[in-house]
Amino acid sequence: MKFETPAGANPIDRLKIVGQPLDRIDGPLKTTGTAPYAYERHDVVADPAYGHVVGAGIAKGRIARMDLAAARRAPGVIAIVTAQNAGRLDKGSHNTAKLLGGPQIEHYHQAVALVVAETFEQARAAAELVHIDYAVESGVFDLEAAKGAASQPGEKSSSGPAETHFGNFASAFAQAPVTLDATYTTPDHSHAMMEPHASLASWDGDRLTVWTSNQMIAWANADLAKSLGISKDKVRVVSPFVGGGFGGKLFLRADVLLAALGARAAGRPVKVALHRPLIANNTTHRPATIQRIRIGARPDGVITALAHESWSGDLKDGRPETAVNQSRLLYAGANRMTAMRLAVLDLPEGNSMRAPGEAPGMMALEIAMDEMAEKLGLDPVAFRIRNDTQVDPEKPGRPFSARPFIQCLRLGAETFGWSARHARPGQRRDGQWLIGLGMAAAFRNNLLVKSGARVRLDASGRVTVETDMTDIGTGSYTIIGQTAAEMMGVPIDKVTVRLGDSQFPVSAGSGGQFGANNATAGVYAACMKLREAIAQKLGFNSEDVDFVDGEVRAGNRSVSLGAAAADGEITAEDAIEYGDLDRKYQQSTFGAHFAEVAVDAATGETRIRRMLAVCAAGRILNPKSARSQVIGAMTMGAGAALMEALAVDTSRGFFVNHDLAGYEVPVHADIPHQEVIFLDETDPISSPMKAKGVGELGICGVGAALANAVYNATGVRVREYPMTLDKYLDRLPDVA
Repeated sequence: MKFETPAGANPIDRLKIVGQPLDRIDGPLKTTGTAPYAYERHDVVADPAYGHVVGAGIAKGRIARMDLAAARRAPGVIAIVTAQNAGRLDKGSHNTAKLLGGPQIEHYHQAVALVVAETFEQARAAAELVHIDYAVESGVFDLEAAKGAASQPGEKSSSGPAETHFGNFASAFAQAPVTLDATYTTPDHSHAMMEPHASLASWDGDRLTVWTSNQMIAWANADLAKSLGISKDKVRVVSPFVGGGFGGKLFLRADVLLAALGARAAGRPVKVALHRPLIANNTTHRPATIQRIRIGARPDGVITALAHESWSGDLKDGRPETAVNQSRLLYAGANRMTAMRLAVLDLPEGNSMRAPGEAPGMMALEIAMDEMAEKLGLDPVAFRIRNDTQVDPEKPGRPFSARPFIQCLRLGAETFGWSARHARPGQRRDGQWLIGLGMAAAFRNNLLVKSGARVRLDASGRVTVETDMTDIGTGSYTIIGQTAAEMMGVPIDKVTVRLGDSQFPVSAGSGGQFGANNATAGVYAACMKLREAIAQKLGFNSEDVDFVDGEVRAGNRSVSLGAAAADGEITAEDAIEYGDLDRKYQQSTFGAHFAEVAVDAATGETRIRRMLAVCAAGRILNPKSARSQVIGAMTMGAGAALMEALAVDTSRGFFVNHDLAGYEVPVHADIPHQEVIFLDETDPISSPMKAKGVGELGICGVGAALANAVYNATGVRVREYPMTLDKYLDRLPDVA
């Protein structure tokens, strides 16, 4: 189904079920511990063996000698897989050949062997007996040191152009009466999801099934098949529940490939879970950035020049962190320049993490906007409103499909009590605590992705939806069920939703904030086709028919929905496609974050007191699950602002704090009351659902809002994240 802006009635617009804050379909399974996660699939195979991954002990070099003798003699050992005996592994579209290293080592903890044994404990013990001699090579592990050698990334490796120019930035900046030129840094971040990367693999002759934790089923299916040199129809990937991913499970990782290789070598099913240190060093992470932002403006606050440059690092042939993307679209400005530079680092792979690009990019841009507002003597909210734009600043002929950015700012300011903020920092105290208010814009693009589904109706009137869409804790089961129920006129308890199986139609998958809108639109398309088939079966004119309360109605005639399937199930399958809509219109989501912090004037301890997010993301399909997404994102943003950082050993090339004891994330005591407001907005250009994504919008700008609040409290500007007290303690005002 090709989506075009609808002119007539849309069944979704009834909003009897869609748009309602329904409880999650999967809630009972998760609260009772019966949701079938990958490593816990006791019901699908008999007598599985266990694999334990051996990670490389160096960051760069080669394996000179690997001695497996002692490991092979260890109790319970069934097989050991290495690059030498794994057979040829083809390079998948996401460079899966790197998932099993040897003899060349490309990064620390790159998988070099899998030890398979009868029990997990036996596999782990035997893995400790694998002895490896390395020929170590020197590597580059420090982004600051490598910055000078960074180069422009190739177009294929970046989202959007590596460099853009509009107008004449250099001239306009030089002539601007008020200017800012500042550099900001963000560190490497770990996804730190609750469920580790885990897989269970089983062969049946030449056919492979893997139960895994993966966000993008079709990608995993294609890459696994290509890596193993078999056809996609001989590989089945199943992932009905994912215990967190945040982008770290977008791509095939070592656990999946090694489970498949281990099962083939052992001749029986094999389970593999990556232990926590390998999640940091073996899988992907958000790469560190160095960002330079220059802004020039007239005295009245109108921006005349805007430049945003970002440096990040990755392995050879890697990709940059696209931290400048939002700066191409968020604010007006007649003269503009953005650039990304990529340094080759011998660290683990940098790749997508929640709101890749915008999350770290706005941590810099939105501090810069506050710094510029102060120079101009303007309120930060007013400064942003003054530089709003209704068209793409780099393509003035392309309007935004919807852009209620100013409404978000104004509503947030009013709700939060922004008028009580002191423009001069350090003016408000509560005993020994310095109190400050901060805000920042929120922005994330809305991506249109083809997405398919299959819908079946049986004689009892039950509707079953099948799509390979995944639920990574986001509520996919529920919003897909709501969509089918609304379209077919049945209560949600008459809908069965089946997700996360490569035997189902290919969906958008879970990533990039595009899952909810596109996946439900794909279900909409399949339901439209099913409605036509049912109307035809019952002899109705499909243009006049309505589906409501479990019946099919037209004029004075009504028939129970199940009657259409009395002779057998009726099935329909379709996918949503968008043509050139995203080229005609810039589609984005907008918001505003507000925060109040308290900083202890003696110790530098920072406490968040209040947080507010105002979000404009099209129709909200389920306000309850959407709020959950946003407060989770706000919490991640708070972690990035105040505590999260992977510490790099720049001599040996690995992340030192590679577990949840050393990699600090927020806990309940760190997070105060969080308020979320969704604008009452629909965007008819985004999809037939008139929705957009919201799960990543909630993190974009949070870090800067907190940084701006800390500055307002203390008068100390910190441009290096996270804002740990060592970066500002000696600059705090004296305790009165």
